[in-house]
Amino acid sequence: MVTSTVIAIDGPAGAGKSTVGRAIARRLGVGYLDTGAMYRAVTFAVLRRGIDPHDIDHVSEIASKIELDVTDVAGATEVVVDGEDVSIEIRGRAVTGAVSAVAANSGVRAEMVRRQRSVVKEQGGAVVEGRDIGSVVFPDADLKLFVTASARVRAERRVAEIGGDVDEVEASIIERDRKDSSRADSPLVEASDSTVVDTSGLSIQEVVDHILGMLS
Repeated sequence: MVTSTVIAIDGPAGAGKSTVGRAIARRLGVGYLDTGAMYRAVTFAVLRRGIDPHDIDHVSEIASKIELDVTDVAGATEVVVDGEDVSIEIRGRAVTGAVSAVAANSGVRAEMVRRQRSVVKEQGGAVVEGRDIGSVVFPDADLKLFVTASARVRAERRVAEIGGDVDEVEASIIERDRKDSSRADSPLVEASDSTVVDTSGLSIQEVVDHILGMLS
């Protein structure tokens, strides 16, 4: 694989994009970027400052001013905001409940897209995971994938990781999908030239082998 190659992985929450993306990057020996963590980082910064996540102008301003570093360390995403490691905090309930509003902000998206392109350019290519990578951020990516799974399967996986009630988590996932797919700016969509990979009933190894087979 040449170092300038970009693999775009899009899909809904809980479909296994992060796990699959990391495994592919590791197998290919290239960088990995979790763009969802970037939106969560902005959301954390917004909440930390006591700003309403729906306050378009102030939230956009925060996105443009914060120092943000997102790196993959030992198979986990490390997120540093203004010098503080918030890798755990960005996965909490408060951020999870507010991130859709922040991610729907056009100013935030424009800034994050700029930063994402800059990071990948500096790395000379990468496996990039998110919700609008193939459609907006890297429309000319060498390989575009839309990784998905049923809402029920995604809920069961989430509960296995962090606990909770499967029915409640499934309802939350369905609502998150609705918000992500219906937002005006860069909605969650399957790019016309992407390949759909349904991970329901498949192991991570099976999914990774299938994807790597596309590159051979």
